[in-house]
Amino acid sequence: MREISILIADDEKEIADLIAIHLKKEGYIVMKASDGEEAVQIAENHPIDLVILDIMMPRMDGYEVTRQLRENYNMPIIFLSAKTSDFDKVQGLVIGADDYMTKPFVPIELVARVNAQLRRFIKLNQQKATNEAKGDMMFGGLTISPEHHSVTLYGEQIELTPKEFNILYLLASHPKKVFSTENIFQQVWGEAYFASGNTVMVHIRTLRKKLEKDKQKDKWIKTVWGVGYTFNG
Repeated sequence: MREISILIADDEKEIADLIAIHLKKEGYIVMKASDGEEAVQIAENHPIDLVILDIMMPRMDGYEVTRQLRENYNMPIIFLSAKTSDFDKVQGLVIGADDYMTKPFVPIELVARVNAQLRRFIKLNQQKATNEAKGDMMFGGLTISPEHHSVTLYGEQIELTPKEFNILYLLASHPKKVFSTENIFQQVWGEAYFASGNTVMVHIRTLRKKLEKDKQKDKWIKTVWGVGYTFNG
C-alpha cells in the first residue's frame, strides 16, 4: 500500500517544520511549500493525500490555491490560518476546504484532525472503488446501478420505468455531452424518430420530478435550449 503523503503550505518556516515533525511521527510522508504557486506545482506533480494550507501566502493565497486544486483533486484540505473571523472560516469552507483551524494551534489537535479527515477520505474512496468495480456510477448523492437496473438518491430508492432508467443511464454515461431528443429516442427506443412526437420530453419531465428530492430544479438533467439535454454529473 502506498504511503500517505501530506503537503504543508505555509510561508512561516518554523510552523511548517513543527507540523512536519508531528506528522512524520505518525508515519506520514511530508512535503512543504513556502508559497501558493509552489503548493499547486507540488500537488500537480506528486500524489498528495491531504493539504494543510495557510491563507496569507506570497505569490498566491490559500483561497486561490484551494480553487485551483478543487478543479482536479478531491483530497482533504485543512486551512491553518491566523485569520480568526467567522467570515474567513465560512469563506474557506465554501470554496472547498474540509476543515479550518486558527493559529496559534495545538499540534496534537491538528494531527487528530488530519487523521480524521484521512479516515473519511480513504473510506469514501474505498466505497467508490467498490461501487465502480460493480459497474455502479456515483454522482454526489445519486447512484445508478446498471447491474441491478436501480437508482438511489441520497440512499433512497427511486422507482423508474425501464425507459426512464435507460434515458438516465444514457445521459449519465456521457456527462456534459448534449443529446438531442432525436438521438435519445433512437438509442433508447431503437426506432426511427418522428419530429411530431414529444415522447422523450414527457419521459424527461417525469424523470426530473422523481430526481428532484433535493428541490434543486434541473440539478441532474439540464436543458440546452434548441439542442437537447445533458447530464450535470
